[in-house]
Amino acid sequence: MYILMAMALGGAGVVQAQDAAPASAGSSAGVAMDAASYDDRWYIAPTVGGYYNDTDRNTSSRQVYYGLAVGRYISPHASIDIFADRTKRDRDRRAGGGNWSNNSVGVAARFYAGDWNAWRPYLLAGVMGSYHNNRNDDGWSPAAELGAGLSKTITDSSDFRVEAGYRYDWDDKSQRKEDGYGDWFLGFSIVSRFGEPPAKPVPAAAPAPVNDCSTKDSDGDGVNDCDDKCPGTPAGTMVGPDGCAQKVVIDLRGVNFKFDYPKKGHVKAAEIAKALAEPTSESLAILDQAVDTLKRYPDVKVTVAGYTDSVGTDEYNQALSERRAQIVYDYLTSHGIDPSRLQGPIGHGENDPIDTNDTPEGRARNRRTELQVQQ
Repeated sequence: MYILMAMALGGAGVVQAQDAAPASAGSSAGVAMDAASYDDRWYIAPTVGGYYNDTDRNTSSRQVYYGLAVGRYISPHASIDIFADRTKRDRDRRAGGGNWSNNSVGVAARFYAGDWNAWRPYLLAGVMGSYHNNRNDDGWSPAAELGAGLSKTITDSSDFRVEAGYRYDWDDKSQRKEDGYGDWFLGFSIVSRFGEPPAKPVPAAAPAPVNDCSTKDSDGDGVNDCDDKCPGTPAGTMVGPDGCAQKVVIDLRGVNFKFDYPKKGHVKAAEIAKALAEPTSESLAILDQAVDTLKRYPDVKVTVAGYTDSVGTDEYNQALSERRAQIVYDYLTSHGIDPSRLQGPIGHGENDPIDTNDTPEGRARNRRTELQVQQ
């Protein structure tokens, strides 16, 4: 027993000596374990304590026990120990005198609350085999224990823990009239971890100040500086979502013409409603949006181009596409767009369809005009 007590105290002293240098450079306690982490190194835990014996044993009521455990933490809040301990009891004279020793070997689990930098309460549960030796019998019996305790990390590599509990031994051989014994115990341990301690977490670098480019548009092209791949675009340039100059076609999709319209002589802006497919209000709204776009970008120039479906001769479709381009041209100029910004009107006939000419719906979409932005 005295050898184990010396091991426990000596082990604590060695661990404290090893940790003295880090402690002087860091916190006063030398404990750098974060509350959310844990030290999973193996440890040894010499233990000394005392029993308050079951009166049915017919022994002296109090005995010292000593033991040694080897274990490790399996999570921040749980550890597993393999342990062995021994006690020797003095039997009462009326029970025949002599000694009654128990050697136990088992496994114990502890479940902790709190973090590594404070006193941590825990619950204890263990199972073991108990070898009893006395004048009546020598042999093994099963045993189990339950208890509670407190643990405190005192250095980077050692803990102190104190625990109390109840151990029951199903020994039915040592005394003819008894089937088992329940003993209360109180124990003290020094837990000494061995090996290199885990590396301390490196503090995260402070994030660099963020320059919020999403709210800035340095070149005024309507694309924020975060997404703008072409900063410094000249004013009035039509750009795509990436802020780079883009060939844009304002195809006026939705401005659909009736079949074979406009007729000859129906190319004035005031006649456009007659040429547009129903509902004309939607088509006129699209044309008005094109006017607004051109006014918003006064430096943009466009080509006014007309197209037809494939029904009819090439010559007829060419003239029809020119009339369609002309009527849109007149609509734009009558709504304030300077003719110098408009090239054309140009007719492309049935060339460059945007849909099939094999269905009525496809042919309707091919009967169109486009405003092609000049770069």
